[in-house]
Amino acid sequence: MAFLSKVLMSPAIKASYDRVASGGRLYLVSLIFFGILLLLGVAAGINSLFITGTRHTYATYREIPVALLISTYVFFVVASTGICLVSSLGHVFGVKNFVPLAKRSVYLAIITILAGFLVIGLEIEHPFRMALYNVISPNFSSNIWWMGTLYSFAVVFLTVEFIFLFSEGRHKQAVIAGFLGVVTEVAANSNLGGVFAMMHGRPFWYGPYFPVYFILSALITGCAFIIFFVFLAQKINRKTIDGATAKALESVARLAMLLLAIMMIFTIWKILTTSVGSPYAVAAMNALLTGPYAFNFWVMEILGGIIIPFILFTASKGKNIIIMFVASAIMIFSIFFTRLDMVVVGQIVPLYWELGIVESASLHRYAPSISEILVVLGGIGFCALAFLLGEKIFDGFKT
Repeated sequence: MAFLSKVLMSPAIKASYDRVASGGRLYLVSLIFFGILLLLGVAAGINSLFITGTRHTYATYREIPVALLISTYVFFVVASTGICLVSSLGHVFGVKNFVPLAKRSVYLAIITILAGFLVIGLEIEHPFRMALYNVISPNFSSNIWWMGTLYSFAVVFLTVEFIFLFSEGRHKQAVIAGFLGVVTEVAANSNLGGVFAMMHGRPFWYGPYFPVYFILSALITGCAFIIFFVFLAQKINRKTIDGATAKALESVARLAMLLLAIMMIFTIWKILTTSVGSPYAVAAMNALLTGPYAFNFWVMEILGGIIIPFILFTASKGKNIIIMFVASAIMIFSIFFTRLDMVVVGQIVPLYWELGIVESASLHRYAPSISEILVVLGGIGFCALAFLLGEKIFDGFKT
């Protein structure tokens, strides 16, 4: 107890506490608000896992066994990969324009992947058993095993990198840890895409598209997250963005424009190739183009996720931070629904679609339950709370 008291009363801890306490009324209210979201989400998840049961609280069922919580997990961990990749361009691969973003971006990569772990931990029925058997009974032929293991290693490497970035004379060690973090993040991300791409029974997912798409999408999401959170950090710390960071954000915006153009080509080819695929894949694509998910696809994924951000980034010329922030906010919001559509639409076509069975003549339906929504809000609350605290505890991630 004496040692713990000594640590808690150390000058560094006291200084961090003072910075948090001096954040202002809006900052403190935001801490409370996101803390409550986190508690509600964890409570809803615990109730579902250990008390009421997920079959009674989550809206998933036999025909659609994974939905909102898995898509939210994908949203967070893919964002983590993208943030890691974009930030590594600076201190790992030597692109000097990106160097000022390193510390904050590595921290964001850590908290987003932990938010994803939180959500998926509250989705599976036996999270502790999963963690145990992942170690003592690994299945090396499973994409899911590799995905979870690699993301776990990524958290370790990113944490080590983050510590070295704050240590004097540890740049080489930070570069090594950062490189290992990039390798494990990309490997985990492509394995996540492989989880979908190797499912023969789901033609909408099956094929080589998703592993490559996930990496491209990760880079786009990472650009949006970095711009979005750097802008918020400026407001939280009540400081203007310095010249080096402004130049870095300009580079991120230009990279985002290029990636959005590539994403549009990817999307066009996905539509064209799927349209000549199996009847299952065609039915799923029609649900996106003209069916019940058409609004999500055209308004959220295409308009909000690609076209509007591309126009706004072009208009900003990488210099107007407010326009860039708006573009990033629209992208993040839209990408969340893109992930949900990707997961759900791949399952809505009945497996006996072609056989003319009456029960399989219509698409499956899914609407999230209150418990699922609360768990998602809990993951968002964790990410936002960790970001807000990190800005004060690490004093704005000064370079």
